[in-house]
Amino acid sequence: MDPIRHRTETASVVTVGTVNFGDGSYPVIAGPCAVESESQLMAAARIVAGAGASMLRGGAYKPRTSPYSFQGLGREGLRLLHAAGQATGLPTIAEVMEPGEVEIAAAHLDMLQVGSRNMQNVPLLRELGKTGSPVLLKRGFAATIDEWLLAAEHILNAGNSQIVLCERGIRTFETQTRNTLDISAVPVAKALGGLPVIVDPSHAAGRRDLITPLALAGRAVGADGMMVEVHPDPDSALSDGPQQLDGRQFASLMDALDIHSRREEIDRIDHRIIHLLARRLETSLEIGRAKTARGLPLHSPAREETILDIVGGEAARAGLDPRVVRAMYESLLTESRSAQHRTALTAVQGGIGG
Repeated sequence: MDPIRHRTETASVVTVGTVNFGDGSYPVIAGPCAVESESQLMAAARIVAGAGASMLRGGAYKPRTSPYSFQGLGREGLRLLHAAGQATGLPTIAEVMEPGEVEIAAAHLDMLQVGSRNMQNVPLLRELGKTGSPVLLKRGFAATIDEWLLAAEHILNAGNSQIVLCERGIRTFETQTRNTLDISAVPVAKALGGLPVIVDPSHAAGRRDLITPLALAGRAVGADGMMVEVHPDPDSALSDGPQQLDGRQFASLMDALDIHSRREEIDRIDHRIIHLLARRLETSLEIGRAKTARGLPLHSPAREETILDIVGGEAARAGLDPRVVRAMYESLLTESRSAQHRTALTAVQGGIGG
């Protein structure tokens, strides 16, 4: 059976805000199993944002095995997730359980999740297909890969191709872990479905000490990202405490995956920019020395205007404000001219002194 591959010749890329799944990057969705309170969620959001997570997760609706367990805050949880996402700049995701909740969830969230228990909830899948919202479809814990892909077909047939699959472990005879992360399902589902596939080591293991090795295994076989549970105080969590990481443990996981925080990434970009600017200035000085040796004028207004036109066009194509980039380059060109004149003057004075 090959239910989805005929829909696309190449693997699709699903975009959620500024986050892409399936483009070779490795987004990490992180946050608490359940939204318990505003303070708990904001603490978790700050932890995951600071350590480099790409998206914020949290359960507003919690379909628990026992009806006596914490069932989530419902719509209040959606509101809190929206606020936390706005505060941290992270796109948000939470599970939606029934067709009647899709519209309100889509108004608060950037991505809608179908949980393992609802993978074959066909009315829900069809309703999600009518939305323009990206969907994360978790594999049922007793579902085959073909059944998982056919569940995605219900969403696709209703008009929504923005689907990311999530392998979250299946039920086997093993009792040492909560579920068994089916590593082989990642490349198989990607090959058959042409959809991005991520892993959820938290629900697969059910214990935090196995999350890092399972996450590394998922990445090794080509997963397009990961979902992991993080809580500011896992031992006091209202649901699934043993499988949630605290801030220190999450930072260690991100280090193991070689994923850095946004601030660290900005620092690395700034470092590269400074060194590129230094190279640009040195090249400009070499040109200035050559002009001086040949008796040519240092200032070339036509050339500078050409440079400004080029960078303005590049800026527009890159989604930047051409006026801002042009102003930056005007400053760079002014500094280059000044440096060329200083170098030329030094050379003349050196020649006179000699």
